Amino acid sequence: MPLEGGRKVAFSQRAVPDNASSPPELEALSVGNFSLAVLKEKRFGKMKAQFEKEQSASGEFQRQVDAFRDWISSDGATGYPAVADRYHLYISLACPWASRTLIARKLLGLEKVIGLTVVDPLRDERGWAFRDPNSDSTRGASSQEPFASTDAINGFHFLAEAYRLTDPNFDGRVTIPALWDKVTKKIVNNCEDDICRMFNDAFRGLAQNKEIDLFPRDIAAEQERLSDFIYDKINNGVYKAGFTTRQHVYELACKQLFDALDQLEERLARSRYLFGTRIVETDWRLFCTLIRFDVVYYIHFKCSLRRILDYHNLQGYLIDLYQHDGIAETVNFDHIKRHYYMTHGAINPSRIVPIGPILDLTREHGRARLDAG
Repeated sequence: MPLEGGRKVAFSQRAVPDNASSPPELEALSVGNFSLAVLKEKRFGKMKAQFEKEQSASGEFQRQVDAFRDWISSDGATGYPAVADRYHLYISLACPWASRTLIARKLLGLEKVIGLTVVDPLRDERGWAFRDPNSDSTRGASSQEPFASTDAINGFHFLAEAYRLTDPNFDGRVTIPALWDKVTKKIVNNCEDDICRMFNDAFRGLAQNKEIDLFPRDIAAEQERLSDFIYDKINNGVYKAGFTTRQHVYELACKQLFDALDQLEERLARSRYLFGTRIVETDWRLFCTLIRFDVVYYIHFKCSLRRILDYHNLQGYLIDLYQHDGIAETVNFDHIKRHYYMTHGAINPSRIVPIGPILDLTREHGRARLDAG
Protein backbone atom coordinates (compact mmCIF):
# COMPACT_ATOMS: atom_id res chain seq x y z
CA MET A 1 0.00 0.00 0.00
CA PRO A 2 1.48 3.41 -0.92
CA LEU A 3 1.91 5.99 1.80
CA GLU A 4 -0.86 8.55 1.59
CA GLY A 5 -0.79 11.61 3.83
CA GLY A 6 -3.51 13.75 5.29
CA ARG A 7 -3.79 16.83 7.48
CA LYS A 8 -6.28 18.31 9.90
CA VAL A 9 -9.59 19.20 8.31
CA ALA A 10 -11.60 22.37 8.66
CA PHE A 11 -13.52 22.78 11.92
CA SER A 12 -16.96 21.32 11.34
CA GLN A 13 -20.08 22.68 12.99
CA ARG A 14 -22.11 19.78 11.62
CA ALA A 15 -23.78 17.19 13.77
CA VAL A 16 -26.63 14.82 13.04
CA PRO A 17 -29.78 16.93 13.39
CA ASP A 18 -32.49 15.66 15.68
CA ASN A 19 -34.97 15.64 12.82
CA ALA A 20 -32.71 13.78 10.37
CA SER A 21 -34.41 11.04 8.43
CA SER A 22 -33.68 7.61 9.87
CA PRO A 23 -32.70 4.45 8.03
CA PRO A 24 -34.69 1.30 8.74
CA GLU A 25 -35.36 0.36 12.35
CA LEU A 26 -32.84 -2.43 12.20
CA GLU A 27 -29.36 -2.30 10.73
CA ALA A 28 -27.08 -5.27 10.19
CA LEU A 29 -23.58 -4.48 11.35
CA SER A 30 -20.53 -6.57 10.56
CA VAL A 31 -18.83 -7.66 13.75
CA GLY A 32 -15.97 -10.07 13.17
CA ASN A 33 -17.30 -12.92 11.04
CA PHE A 34 -20.96 -12.66 11.93
CA SER A 35 -23.78 -10.15 11.62
CA LEU A 36 -25.52 -8.55 14.55
CA ALA A 37 -28.85 -6.81 14.17
CA VAL A 38 -28.97 -3.75 16.41
CA LEU A 39 -31.83 -1.39 17.14
CA LYS A 40 -31.42 1.91 15.39
CA GLU A 41 -30.73 5.26 17.02
CA LYS A 42 -34.32 6.51 16.96
CA ARG A 43 -35.36 3.80 19.41
CA PHE A 44 -32.67 4.31 22.01
CA GLY A 45 -31.61 7.87 21.19
CA LYS A 46 -28.71 9.13 19.11
CA MET A 47 -25.26 7.92 20.13
CA LYS A 48 -23.51 10.86 21.74
CA ALA A 49 -20.21 11.89 20.18
CA GLN A 50 -17.28 12.84 22.39
CA PHE A 51 -16.92 16.17 20.54
CA GLU A 52 -20.17 16.79 18.68
CA LYS A 53 -18.93 19.80 16.67
CA GLU A 54 -16.16 17.59 15.30
CA GLN A 55 -18.45 14.77 14.22
CA SER A 56 -19.64 14.48 10.62
CA ALA A 57 -23.16 13.41 9.72
CA SER A 58 -21.77 10.01 8.79
CA GLY A 59 -20.17 9.51 12.20
CA GLU A 60 -16.58 10.41 11.31
CA PHE A 61 -14.35 12.33 13.70
CA GLN A 62 -13.14 15.51 11.97
CA ARG A 63 -10.54 17.24 14.10
CA GLN A 64 -10.84 21.02 14.19
CA VAL A 65 -8.06 23.11 12.68
CA ASP A 66 -5.60 24.91 14.93
CA ALA A 67 -6.78 28.45 15.63
CA PHE A 68 -3.51 30.31 16.17
CA ARG A 69 -0.69 30.06 13.64
CA ASP A 70 1.57 33.09 14.17
CA TRP A 71 5.26 32.42 13.66
CA ILE A 72 8.38 33.03 15.74
CA SER A 73 11.45 33.88 13.66
CA SER A 74 15.13 33.98 14.52
CA ASP A 75 15.47 37.56 13.23
CA GLY A 76 12.13 38.86 14.52
CA ALA A 77 10.87 39.59 11.00
CA THR A 78 7.50 38.07 11.85
CA GLY A 79 6.99 40.31 14.88
CA TYR A 80 7.83 37.48 17.25
CA PRO A 81 11.59 37.26 17.79
CA ALA A 82 13.17 34.10 19.17
CA VAL A 83 14.46 35.38 22.51
CA ALA A 84 14.91 33.70 25.86
CA ASP A 85 12.23 33.86 28.56
CA ARG A 86 9.57 35.47 26.38
CA TYR A 87 7.50 32.40 25.48
CA HIS A 88 5.78 29.88 27.72
CA LEU A 89 4.54 26.43 26.72
CA TYR A 90 1.29 25.04 28.10
CA ILE A 91 0.97 21.28 27.69
CA SER A 92 -0.67 18.15 29.02
CA LEU A 93 1.43 15.07 29.76
CA ALA A 94 -1.55 13.00 28.65
CA CYS A 95 -1.79 14.48 25.16
CA PRO A 96 0.38 13.02 22.39
CA TRP A 97 0.38 16.28 20.41
CA ALA A 98 1.59 18.28 23.42
CA SER A 99 4.08 15.60 24.45
CA ARG A 100 5.82 15.95 21.10
CA THR A 101 6.55 19.62 21.81
CA LEU A 102 7.80 18.70 25.29
CA ILE A 103 10.19 16.17 23.73
CA ALA A 104 11.46 18.72 21.18
CA ARG A 105 12.06 21.25 23.96
CA LYS A 106 13.91 18.60 25.97
CA LEU A 107 16.08 17.24 23.16
CA LEU A 108 17.12 20.65 21.87
CA GLY A 109 17.98 21.87 25.36
CA LEU A 110 15.51 24.76 25.50
CA GLU A 111 14.35 24.29 29.11
CA LYS A 112 16.00 27.54 30.26
CA VAL A 113 14.76 29.42 27.19
CA ILE A 114 11.08 28.47 27.06
CA GLY A 115 9.01 28.07 30.24
CA LEU A 116 6.61 25.20 30.84
CA THR A 117 3.33 24.62 32.65
CA VAL A 118 1.50 21.29 32.71
CA VAL A 119 -2.28 21.30 32.98
CA ASP A 120 -4.14 18.87 35.20
CA PRO A 121 -4.95 15.59 33.39
CA LEU A 122 -8.65 15.69 34.29
CA ARG A 123 -10.65 17.79 31.85
CA ASP A 124 -14.34 18.52 32.36
CA GLU A 125 -16.87 20.69 30.52
CA ARG A 126 -14.78 23.75 31.40
CA GLY A 127 -11.76 22.35 29.59
CA TRP A 128 -8.12 22.02 30.59
CA ALA A 129 -7.54 23.26 34.14
CA PHE A 130 -4.73 24.34 36.43
CA ARG A 131 -5.10 22.77 39.87
CA ASP A 132 -3.10 22.40 43.05
CA PRO A 133 -0.42 19.74 42.37
CA ASN A 134 -0.52 18.70 46.04
CA SER A 135 -4.12 17.51 45.88
CA ASP A 136 -4.93 13.80 45.77
CA SER A 137 -4.92 11.65 42.66
CA THR A 138 -8.66 11.96 42.06
CA ARG A 139 -8.57 15.75 41.74
CA GLY A 140 -5.14 16.85 40.70
CA ALA A 141 -1.53 15.95 40.05
CA SER A 142 0.50 13.91 42.51
CA SER A 143 2.81 15.87 44.81
CA GLN A 144 5.69 13.58 43.74
CA GLU A 145 5.48 14.73 40.12
CA PRO A 146 8.13 17.12 38.78
CA PHE A 147 5.53 19.17 36.91
CA ALA A 148 3.22 21.62 38.67
CA SER A 149 -0.32 22.12 37.42
CA THR A 150 -0.69 25.63 38.78
CA ASP A 151 -0.13 28.55 36.41
CA ALA A 152 2.67 30.72 37.79
CA ILE A 153 2.80 32.91 34.68
CA ASN A 154 -0.76 34.25 34.39
CA GLY A 155 -2.59 32.78 37.33
CA PHE A 156 -5.11 31.17 35.01
CA HIS A 157 -7.51 28.60 36.42
CA PHE A 158 -8.40 27.28 32.97
CA LEU A 159 -6.56 27.33 29.66
CA ALA A 160 -9.74 28.74 28.12
CA GLU A 161 -8.76 32.07 29.71
CA ALA A 162 -5.68 32.21 27.48
CA TYR A 163 -7.85 31.49 24.43
CA ARG A 164 -10.33 34.24 25.34
CA LEU A 165 -7.55 36.78 25.84
CA THR A 166 -6.11 35.85 22.44
CA ASP A 167 -9.45 35.83 20.63
CA PRO A 168 -12.60 36.87 22.53
CA ASN A 169 -14.70 35.33 19.73
CA PHE A 170 -13.09 31.89 19.85
CA ASP A 171 -15.82 29.25 20.15
CA GLY A 172 -14.01 26.02 19.33
CA ARG A 173 -12.52 23.38 21.58
CA VAL A 174 -9.60 24.55 23.73
CA THR A 175 -6.61 22.39 22.85
CA ILE A 176 -3.02 21.93 23.82
CA PRO A 177 -0.18 22.61 23.28
CA ALA A 178 -0.38 26.39 23.39
CA LEU A 179 2.68 28.63 23.11
CA TRP A 180 2.07 31.85 25.04
CA ASP A 181 3.82 35.18 24.43
CA LYS A 182 4.42 37.03 27.70
CA VAL A 183 4.93 40.35 25.90
CA THR A 184 1.76 40.55 23.80
CA LYS A 185 -0.11 38.41 26.34
CA LYS A 186 -1.66 36.06 23.85
CA ILE A 187 -1.19 32.63 22.30
CA VAL A 188 1.26 32.78 19.42
CA ASN A 189 0.63 29.26 18.17
CA ASN A 190 -1.33 26.17 19.21
CA CYS A 191 -0.18 23.83 16.43
CA GLU A 192 2.24 21.14 17.60
CA ASP A 193 3.76 20.84 14.11
CA ASP A 194 4.58 24.56 14.03
CA ILE A 195 5.88 24.63 17.58
CA CYS A 196 8.30 21.76 17.01
CA ARG A 197 9.52 23.40 13.80
CA MET A 198 10.04 26.77 15.51
CA PHE A 199 11.90 25.16 18.41
CA ASN A 200 14.18 23.40 15.92
CA ASP A 201 14.76 26.32 13.55
CA ALA A 202 14.03 29.73 15.06
CA PHE A 203 15.45 28.88 18.50
CA ARG A 204 18.51 27.03 17.21
CA GLY A 205 20.84 29.85 18.24
CA LEU A 206 19.58 29.57 21.82
CA ALA A 207 19.46 25.78 21.99
CA GLN A 208 21.89 24.00 24.27
CA ASN A 209 22.05 20.99 21.94
CA LYS A 210 22.66 22.63 18.58
CA GLU A 211 23.82 19.36 17.05
CA ILE A 212 20.25 18.02 17.25
CA ASP A 213 18.31 18.55 14.03
CA LEU A 214 14.77 17.21 14.02
CA PHE A 215 14.14 18.32 10.42
CA PRO A 216 17.25 17.56 8.31
CA ARG A 217 17.13 19.33 4.97
CA ASP A 218 18.46 16.42 2.93
CA ILE A 219 15.38 14.30 3.70
CA ALA A 220 12.85 17.14 3.95
CA ALA A 221 10.46 15.97 1.22
CA GLU A 222 10.45 12.31 2.29
CA GLN A 223 10.16 13.24 5.95
CA GLU A 224 7.16 15.47 5.31
CA ARG A 225 5.48 12.73 3.30
CA LEU A 226 6.02 10.10 6.00
CA SER A 227 4.98 12.50 8.77
CA ASP A 228 1.71 13.24 6.95
CA PHE A 229 1.08 9.52 6.55
CA ILE A 230 1.76 8.82 10.24
CA TYR A 231 -0.43 11.72 11.31
CA ASP A 232 -3.40 10.71 9.19
CA LYS A 233 -3.32 6.94 9.60
CA ILE A 234 -1.83 6.52 13.08
CA ASN A 235 -1.64 9.67 15.25
CA ASN A 236 -5.13 10.78 14.29
CA GLY A 237 -6.13 7.30 13.16
CA VAL A 238 -6.60 6.07 16.72
CA TYR A 239 -8.94 9.00 17.36
CA LYS A 240 -10.89 8.29 14.19
CA ALA A 241 -11.53 4.81 15.57
CA GLY A 242 -12.12 5.89 19.16
CA PHE A 243 -14.38 8.88 18.63
CA THR A 244 -16.68 7.57 15.93
CA THR A 245 -20.28 6.63 16.69
CA ARG A 246 -20.71 4.28 13.71
CA GLN A 247 -19.59 0.66 13.41
CA HIS A 248 -18.56 0.79 9.76
CA VAL A 249 -16.56 4.00 10.28
CA TYR A 250 -14.80 2.41 13.25
CA GLU A 251 -13.91 -0.70 11.26
CA LEU A 252 -12.54 1.34 8.35
CA ALA A 253 -10.44 3.49 10.69
CA CYS A 254 -9.02 0.41 12.40
CA LYS A 255 -8.17 -1.22 9.09
CA GLN A 256 -6.29 1.88 7.94
CA LEU A 257 -4.54 2.15 11.30
CA PHE A 258 -3.28 -1.43 11.35
CA ASP A 259 -2.37 -1.40 7.66
CA ALA A 260 -0.16 1.60 8.46
CA LEU A 261 1.38 -0.09 11.51
CA ASP A 262 2.10 -3.16 9.38
CA GLN A 263 3.93 -0.99 6.85
CA LEU A 264 6.07 0.62 9.53
CA GLU A 265 6.77 -2.75 11.12
CA GLU A 266 8.24 -3.82 7.78
CA ARG A 267 10.21 -0.57 7.38
CA LEU A 268 11.71 -0.92 10.86
CA ALA A 269 12.90 -4.45 10.10
CA ARG A 270 15.57 -2.85 7.89
CA SER A 271 16.30 0.38 9.74
CA ARG A 272 16.86 1.21 13.41
CA TYR A 273 14.81 4.40 13.09
CA LEU A 274 12.48 5.66 10.38
CA PHE A 275 15.37 7.31 8.55
CA GLY A 276 18.32 5.04 9.19
CA THR A 277 20.47 5.86 12.19
CA ARG A 278 19.15 9.39 12.70
CA ILE A 279 16.28 10.19 15.04
CA VAL A 280 14.10 12.94 13.58
CA GLU A 281 10.82 14.59 14.49
CA THR A 282 8.88 11.94 12.59
CA ASP A 283 10.17 9.30 15.00
CA TRP A 284 8.91 11.27 17.97
CA ARG A 285 5.46 11.82 16.47
CA LEU A 286 5.18 8.05 16.02
CA PHE A 287 6.59 7.42 19.51
CA CYS A 288 3.92 9.60 21.15
CA THR A 289 1.19 7.34 19.77
CA LEU A 290 3.03 4.05 20.31
CA ILE A 291 3.75 4.79 23.98
CA ARG A 292 0.01 5.28 24.60
CA PHE A 293 -1.21 2.47 22.41
CA ASP A 294 -1.31 -0.58 24.67
CA VAL A 295 -2.20 1.51 27.73
CA VAL A 296 -5.07 3.48 26.20
CA TYR A 297 -5.85 3.08 22.51
CA TYR A 298 -5.95 -0.73 22.47
CA ILE A 299 -8.54 -0.77 25.28
CA HIS A 300 -10.25 2.61 25.39
CA PHE A 301 -10.42 3.33 21.64
CA LYS A 302 -11.00 -0.34 20.73
CA CYS A 303 -7.93 -0.44 18.47
CA SER A 304 -7.72 -4.07 19.41
CA LEU A 305 -6.55 -6.13 16.45
CA ARG A 306 -3.04 -6.18 17.90
CA ARG A 307 -1.01 -4.54 20.64
CA ILE A 308 2.29 -2.84 19.91
CA LEU A 309 3.71 -5.60 22.12
CA ASP A 310 2.67 -8.02 19.37
CA TYR A 311 4.89 -6.26 16.80
CA HIS A 312 8.52 -7.33 17.09
CA ASN A 313 10.08 -4.31 15.40
CA LEU A 314 7.67 -1.61 16.57
CA GLN A 315 7.94 -2.78 20.17
CA GLY A 316 11.74 -2.82 20.06
CA TYR A 317 11.73 0.60 18.38
CA LEU A 318 9.40 1.96 21.08
CA ILE A 319 11.67 0.70 23.86
CA ASP A 320 14.73 2.07 22.07
CA LEU A 321 13.22 5.57 21.87
CA TYR A 322 11.89 5.42 25.43
CA GLN A 323 15.41 4.71 26.68
CA HIS A 324 16.84 7.70 24.81
CA ASP A 325 18.35 10.26 27.20
CA GLY A 326 15.64 12.30 28.95
CA ILE A 327 12.65 10.76 27.22
CA ALA A 328 11.35 8.58 30.05
CA GLU A 329 10.84 11.66 32.21
CA THR A 330 8.49 13.14 29.59
CA VAL A 331 6.18 10.09 29.84
CA ASN A 332 3.63 9.99 32.66
CA PHE A 333 1.35 6.96 32.51
CA ASP A 334 -0.71 8.16 35.47
CA HIS A 335 -1.64 11.36 33.62
CA ILE A 336 -2.24 9.44 30.39
CA LYS A 337 -4.56 6.85 31.91
CA ARG A 338 -6.50 9.20 34.19
CA HIS A 339 -7.06 11.69 31.39
CA TYR A 340 -8.39 9.28 28.79
CA TYR A 341 -10.43 6.98 31.01
CA MET A 342 -11.83 9.68 33.30
CA THR A 343 -12.37 12.46 30.74
CA HIS A 344 -14.05 10.70 27.81
CA GLY A 345 -17.43 10.15 29.41
CA ALA A 346 -19.13 9.30 26.13
CA ILE A 347 -16.73 6.38 25.69
CA ASN A 348 -16.18 5.33 29.31
CA PRO A 349 -19.13 6.56 31.39
CA SER A 350 -18.05 4.53 34.45
CA ARG A 351 -14.71 6.40 34.47
CA ILE A 352 -13.00 3.26 35.76
CA VAL A 353 -9.26 3.34 35.07
CA PRO A 354 -7.71 -0.05 34.20
CA ILE A 355 -4.88 -1.19 36.48
CA GLY A 356 -2.85 -2.58 33.57
CA PRO A 357 -1.20 -3.39 31.37
CA ILE A 358 2.25 -4.14 32.82
CA LEU A 359 4.92 -2.76 30.50
CA ASP A 360 8.66 -3.40 30.63
CA LEU A 361 10.28 -0.51 28.79
CA THR A 362 13.67 -0.93 30.43
CA ARG A 363 14.62 -4.27 28.87
CA GLU A 364 17.11 -4.76 26.07
CA HIS A 365 15.59 -3.71 22.76
CA GLY A 366 18.08 -5.27 20.34
CA ARG A 367 17.83 -2.42 17.85
CA ALA A 368 21.54 -1.50 17.83
CA ARG A 369 22.17 -4.34 15.38
CA LEU A 370 20.56 -2.16 12.70
CA ASP A 371 22.98 0.75 13.15
CA ALA A 372 24.50 0.06 9.77
CA GLY A 373 21.21 1.21 8.29
